[in-house]
This record gives sequence, structure tokens and C-alpha cells, in this order.
Amino acid sequence: MKSELISATHLARKAVVYIRQSTPAQVIAHQESLRLQYALRQRAEELGWGRNDIDIIDTDLGLSGSSVLDRRGFQELTARVSLNEVGLVLSVDVTRLARNCSDWYPLLDICGLRNCLIADRDGVYDPGSSNGRLLLGLKGAISELELHTIRGRLTAGLLAKAERGDLAQMLPVGLVREPGNVVVKDPNVEVQQRLVMLFDSFLRLRSAAKVMRFLNTQGVDLPRRDRYGELHWVRGTVAAVTAILKNPAYAGAFVFGRKRTERVPGNGGRSHKSTRSRDQWRIVVKDRYPAYIDWATFETIQAILRDNRADYMKTKTRGAPRDGQLLLQGIVWCARCGHKMYVRYQHGGEYVCNHLRTQRGAPSCQSLGAAIVDEPVAQAFLVALAPTEIEALSKARRCRQQADEAARAAVEQQVTRKRYQASLAERQYNKVDPDNRLVAAELERRWEAALVELRAAEEALSRQCADLAPLAVLSRTETAQVIALAGRLPQLWADPRTRDTDRKALLRCLVEKIILDRGDHDTAMIRIVWRGGEVSEIAVRRPVAKLSSLERGEEMKRRALELSGTTMPDEEIAAVLTAEGYRSPKTPDRVTSHTVRRIRKQAGWPARKPQSRWRHAPGSIGIAELALRLRIPTKWLYVQIRDGRIAIDRQASGAYLFHDCDAVLQAIRDLRSHRIESVDLRGHQPDYKEHPHG
Repeated sequence: MKSELISATHLARKAVVYIRQSTPAQVIAHQESLRLQYALRQRAEELGWGRNDIDIIDTDLGLSGSSVLDRRGFQELTARVSLNEVGLVLSVDVTRLARNCSDWYPLLDICGLRNCLIADRDGVYDPGSSNGRLLLGLKGAISELELHTIRGRLTAGLLAKAERGDLAQMLPVGLVREPGNVVVKDPNVEVQQRLVMLFDSFLRLRSAAKVMRFLNTQGVDLPRRDRYGELHWVRGTVAAVTAILKNPAYAGAFVFGRKRTERVPGNGGRSHKSTRSRDQWRIVVKDRYPAYIDWATFETIQAILRDNRADYMKTKTRGAPRDGQLLLQGIVWCARCGHKMYVRYQHGGEYVCNHLRTQRGAPSCQSLGAAIVDEPVAQAFLVALAPTEIEALSKARRCRQQADEAARAAVEQQVTRKRYQASLAERQYNKVDPDNRLVAAELERRWEAALVELRAAEEALSRQCADLAPLAVLSRTETAQVIALAGRLPQLWADPRTRDTDRKALLRCLVEKIILDRGDHDTAMIRIVWRGGEVSEIAVRRPVAKLSSLERGEEMKRRALELSGTTMPDEEIAAVLTAEGYRSPKTPDRVTSHTVRRIRKQAGWPARKPQSRWRHAPGSIGIAELALRLRIPTKWLYVQIRDGRIAIDRQASGAYLFHDCDAVLQAIRDLRSHRIESVDLRGHQPDYKEHPHG
């Protein structure tokens, strides 16, 4: 029956039948619904359109109507309406066009603007009229409500299964699902032991990158599943190691809601998946799967991974120990503002708090040289570790042996697997008809590739056995040597062969964080927060720029001037001040004669001639006096001694003394004028007496 809303203007344009079903399964199973939608062509003919003026858009079959994303048919319909090519849009009901009001109302606006009608099984509507828009708006709202109702009903059933832990999820490698929805460990023993090895290695090395390097160094591959769920072995990567470490299924837990799906503005309506933090997981059912590690170990691993993140200011973590000489990287905090301090390799290395400067443009809080901080902290750590040194060394030895044995077992299993693959390839090649050259050539290539992989695995096993042979069993003598290591930890700590990353990792075993306060004068405070909550404080002297910055600077100045009123030389005054506990600005352990002379100069006192550093018996002269008498540079004398052209023994104090006689002086003159090539003065060296205050 023809509608009174249809005019000649509408009939002059096309009638478009829009056909859609939500899923591919509905397209296959719900044929009656599909037949009813295609029958709308006849309805358009009844409304007055000719057969050639009716177009069908069915490119959206199998796509949901909850969004226009990827619905090319709906986008084509909207474009043709906006171009004034369509006079009527037909659909079985509004739900076929859109189930989202944000997509439905723009279509109504375009149809109303272009005078395009919309029809369904109930009638014909004019979106440009108030009544038509009201009816179509209600139909669209009901369609959107139905979508949420259907989705809520489906989600309720899914959540009910998830709360029991019965929801079937994609299992990680190492877990398989048997008939009856029973989850068991993978029957492949190599897969099981490889996962156990990975978890043990991480607890020992405490870094995913180190685990990856350890596996690759040992030539051990990781089991992974491809997109079809098939098991294959690949070279380890940080992403693969981290994915295994973060999966709670290995701790026996069923987890639902680890990720959230959200639409990103300006991304064409596309959805984006992001990972939720562990406290935001929706459902956690423990002891649902067979576990490779317990839940406490899983939480420990997650804490280590979070702490290894290098985003110090955002996550307030320590970061993984890295290369670099500064010992306290990642664990230093500012006592003034409470923020983390950065490492800066300038001026010999220093710890800098510039958070307020970078965030607010304020001046930096403080900076402190690493040399005066690292040494006291290291000494405090070694003192704290001394009572358990033997136990720590024995435990480290056992852990190393276990790790090496696990690596060797993994390589042996890898050889067994590759030997089977080579044998299987050989059997397949032997069964093929030799006349079938195309198949035989391919099977021969596979057999050769398997043999190459087997040979490489056997060579890796040979190297592994050779490396582990000396570490197999400790003899009684070797055990005694290990016990004799007591007290040697400071030597091992200072050994150049000990890596900086190892020192930092050892330090973090006992130290939670270090809090630094530069102080107002020359004394800086180091607060060590140990694991367990104990706190130790260490006061250290730091170099300052001027005398007035010293805590006892004015007191030392008065005392120096008091001693300068006597006939005591500057060197002796400096020694007395050092004995009384004073220090120079840039020298943390003593007072120098230069500081005494500067105090005298600032006070306007006359300068004194510096006392000679050496006292020696008459008849001997030093390098400076010899150079002055012969009118030659002192540097030239040192160069001749260094190159061996002047053979002379150095005294115990470090001085070079020459016999004051004409023969020695003439020999030096001849060497200076190139008359001789060298001179041996080792038989003309008198004894000397060192100045007691030098």
C-alpha cells in the first residue's frame, strides 16, 4: 500500500534496502531473518519504486550495530543520503540500522535535511516532521536499551562462571585443558622444567633482562604458543620472559578482568585495551589451576618487577641496578623535600635533587659528591653483613650450582627434543617415493635443517659440561678454603673484577633507601634505612669552598692566629690544629700549611718563609737545590731519573738526595751538555734525616 508521505520527489530518487545481521553465526543459522530483509525489495515496489530504482546494501552482514566502526555499508548509506541520491531507506526495524543513539540521530538529521523517508515493517516515517522524528527517536532509544539488556544478560552469565573459576580462558604455555574442562600441567616435561628454571632464575637474578641474557647465553629456548595454539620453541626475549612472570595462572589463580577496553577519542571510535593494576582485577580465584609457583612467590615477583621500573618520579621505584660507579643509584632520597635524587656523572659523580627545579622552576634542593657518601655506606653494609658472611657465601655457592645444573638439564632436554625431530624427519624422508622428487627434496631439506640444529645443541651441551666440570663437587680441601674466606668480603667488594651492578644488587639486599642531608656547614648526614625498618645515621665531612663555611671555622682562625704569635713554623701550626680536631675547607682529615698561611694573610700578618720539607745531614742536597746551583730546570732532572739516564735510588720518604761534591756536579753538567749518555750515582747517596713536621 502506497503511503501519503511519498511524493514524486521521493520517487525520482533511489530506494535503498539496508540488510544486516550481527554475527557470522546468525548469517548462517538465521536464514528466515535474512529472507525477510531481502523481501523488502518487494515492499519498495509496492510503495511505487521501479525494480531498477531499488538498491540493496548488504555489505554489513556479520557486523554488530553497536558502532559504525568498520560498517562500510552504513557509511555508504549515509554518504548517498547526504548527496541527495536516496528518497527512501528501508529496513526490517530500527535495530538493523543502528543500536546506538549517537549513530542513529545523525542519520535522522541527514534524512530530515535531504527530505529522505525511512520505512520499516510498521510504516513510513518522515524524519523532517515532528511526529516522524518523535517515533523514530523512540524506536532508536528502545533499540539501544535492548542492546544494553542483551549485553547485561550475557555478561551476567559470564561473570557467574568467572566467579566460580569455570570460565574457559586461553591458557598460557605449560597448562592444557583436558575434556571435562579440567586444567593440568603440560605433559611435556621439558616445558615444565623450563618454566621452573625461568622462575628460579628470576628470583636469583631479580631482573627480566638478566634472565633473558642468561637463557640466551646458555643456549636455552623458551616454549611459546603461536596464534593457533601450537607449541614452538623460540629464543628468549624480555617481553616473553615478562609475560610469563606476570601471568597469575602459573601461581594457580584464575583471574578475570586483567585488561579493560575503552574508546580513545580522535581514533575513529576504535577501542584500546589497557592493562589494569593488580588491585583492580575484577575476579581472582586462587588454587584453580595446578601451580608452578605459590601465590606468595608470585607477589614477590610482581614487587620486584615494579621496583625495577626506571620511572623513578612517577612510580617512586628504585629501578634495576645499572652500570655505573655511583653505588646508591635509584635508592637515594632528599631529606629536605622528600623526593628522589638523581645521579649525575659530573665533578667526579654526585647525587642531585632537582625535582623542584624541573617541575616548578625552583632552585635545586641540594647536591652531594658521591665520593664522600658511597664509602661510608659501603663500610656500614660490610659491617652489617660480616656476621652472616660464611652463610651468605655458602648460599651463593649453592644457588650457583643449582642454576648451572638446571641450565645443563635444560640443554640436555633440548638435545633430546632436537634428536627426536631429526629422527622424525629421517623417517619421513625414508618413507617417501624417490620418484616423487618435489616432496623428497623438501623432506631432505627439513632433515638437513634438523641435523644442523641437533649438532648446534650437542655443541652447546659439550661447552656446558666443560664449564660445569670444575664446579661439580667440593672436596674437603675446597670446603676448608671456602670457610677461610671469612673476613674477605671487603676484599671481594673492592676487587676490580666485581661489577658495579653486583655491588648495587648486594647493597639492596639489606638497604631499603638512603636519605641524604647536605647540612648547612661542612657536615653532611647520611640516614640508612635498612630492610626491616632499622635506621642508622652517619655524619661525614664534606669539602667546602671557603673557611667561613666550616662549622668550627672561626674558632680555628682564632686558634691559628694565637699559635702564629709564637715562633712556631706554619707546618707545625697546621699539625697542632690537626691534632686538636680542626680541618681545612677542602681537606676533610687535616689542616694544611696553606690554610695557616691564608689565615695569616687575611689577618694582615707578615708572611713567613716556608720550611724545607726535608732535613738531611750536611754534604747532601735535594733536587731543588741542585737545580738552583746548576741553573737547570728541576723538571729536567725528574725526566732524566724517570728515563734511567740518572741512576739514583729513591729514599724511603720519596726524596732524591745527591752527594754535594764536585764529581757529582760535573757529571750532571756533562749529562746536560750531552757529553755522556747516563750517570750512575747510586754509590754517592748519603743518608738523610726527614723533617719530623714535613
